[in-house]
Amino acid sequence: MHDMKNYLLLAGCLFAGVLLAQPVKPVYPIPTKEQLTWHEKEFYLFIHFGPNTFTDKEWGEGNEDPSVFNPTALDCEQWTRIAKQAGAKGIILTAKHHDGFCLWPSKQSTHTVRESKWLNGKGDVVKALSDACKKTGLEMGVYISPWDRNHPQYGTPAYNDIYVASMKELLTQYGKFFELWWDGANGEGPNGKKQVYDFKRFEDSAFKWQKQLVIFSDIGPGARWCGNENGTINNTNWNLLDTAGFKRGHGGPPTDTLNRGNVNGKHWIPAEADVSIRPGWFYHAKEDSKVKSPETLFNLYLRSVGNGGNLLLNVPPDRTGRIHPADSAALVGFGKLRAAAFSKDLLQNASISSIAAPGKKIPTLNDHNSQTYWVSPQQQNNSLLVKLPAKTSLNTLVLEEMIAYGQRVSAFTIEAFDGQAFQTVFTGTTIGRKKIASFPLQETDQLRITIQQAKAVPVLRSISAYQVK
Repeated sequence: MHDMKNYLLLAGCLFAGVLLAQPVKPVYPIPTKEQLTWHEKEFYLFIHFGPNTFTDKEWGEGNEDPSVFNPTALDCEQWTRIAKQAGAKGIILTAKHHDGFCLWPSKQSTHTVRESKWLNGKGDVVKALSDACKKTGLEMGVYISPWDRNHPQYGTPAYNDIYVASMKELLTQYGKFFELWWDGANGEGPNGKKQVYDFKRFEDSAFKWQKQLVIFSDIGPGARWCGNENGTINNTNWNLLDTAGFKRGHGGPPTDTLNRGNVNGKHWIPAEADVSIRPGWFYHAKEDSKVKSPETLFNLYLRSVGNGGNLLLNVPPDRTGRIHPADSAALVGFGKLRAAAFSKDLLQNASISSIAAPGKKIPTLNDHNSQTYWVSPQQQNNSLLVKLPAKTSLNTLVLEEMIAYGQRVSAFTIEAFDGQAFQTVFTGTTIGRKKIASFPLQETDQLRITIQQAKAVPVLRSISAYQVK
C-alpha cells in the first residue's frame, strides 16, 4: 500500500513537472549552474580597505610602512550586519590591492598584516570577515590584485609562482568564495618592470581549489566588467561576449561592448556594475558629506540589476575598521527603499493569457516560483494580456526570462489600457535575467506585453507590477 502511495505521489510530481516545465531547446550559450546562482544574488558589497585607508591615497605606492595599517576597532560583524540590512547577498574584500599589502599573514610577502602594529601582527582581516560572513549568512568573495607595487619579484617569471601561491593560501584556508575579482591593472613594480601575467595558469589554479568560483574580469570567464565605474549597464544588455583577440586590462573589449555585450556572443559572461558609495574607493574623511543618498543608490539598482546585471557597491570602512555612520545610514535607507518598492506585486491576483491562446490562463508567470516558466507558442509578435481585478495605479513592470535556456528577447513593448484603447508606455530591447521597466504612473485594469523580436521562442519565468514611489 505504501509503495502504491509513493508511486502515485511520484507520478503526480512528474505530471506537475510536465505541466509547469515544457521541454525547451536551449539557445546557446547558456549560463553554468554557478552563473545562475550568481545572477540570483543581484546585489553585494565591495570593501576597499588597507594602507590607503590610513594614508589618504587611492593607489598606494607599495613602499608604505606596514605599521600605518592599524584599525582601532575592526568590526567585520558590523560590516555584515549593515550589508544584511541593505539587502546585500555577499561581500567582496580587497584582500590585496595594487600596493601589495596583504590583509592576511601571507607567507609569500613581507608586506602584510603580520608586519603591522595592528593586534601586534596577529590579526587577519580575511579570517575576521570570513567568520563574520558565515555567522551572518552572507557569502564572501576576494579581490587579489595581480599588480604588486611592493614585491621585489614583480616583473620576473618567479612572480607568477608567487601570485599562484598567494591565491592558494586564500582559496584553501578560508572556506568557499562565490567570486574572485581581477582588474587589469599592470603597472611597474619596485624594480621598474612590468609583469607578464600567466592568466591561463591563474584561472586553472583558482578552479582547481574552488571550482564553483565566478571569476570576474574584462573577459570573465564568469562575469564581465560593465565598462564603467558609474554602476550603470546599458538598457540593451546581452549576457553574451566574444573574447577572442581580447585580454584583461589594456587590450580588453571596447567599453561600449562591455556595457551592452554581444548579441551573438560565443560565451555567457554577464555584466557586473561596480561603483563606490563615495567619490573614492578607499575611505577619506573629506568625503563623509559626499556619500550617495538612498535614492541615488536605488536609481543605480534600477540601472544595473534592472538591466539584467549585478550591482557591486563599494563601501570603504574608516580608520577604526568600521563602516562610517553616513555610509551605514545610506545603505540601510537604500535597503528600505528597495523593500518598499517591491513589497506588493500588483499582479498577484491578475489573470495572464496569451493572445495566441485566448482565455487560457498562464499561472506560471505570476506564481512567484523561480522554477516555473511559460514558453511562447510563437517566436515573435506574440502578446500577453494581463487583466487585473480592478483599476490599479502602477508605474513599474518587472520581466524575467528563464535564462537557464539562454537569452532570447530583443524587442518588446508594454501597453496600458486607458479605458478606450491600449497606449504604449514602454519600449524595450533585451530582458535577460531581469528587466525593471519604469514608466509614468498609469491607472489601468489591463496591460499588454508584446514580444516583437526574439532569437527563438521566448521563455519567461515571471511578470510582476508595482507602484514605485
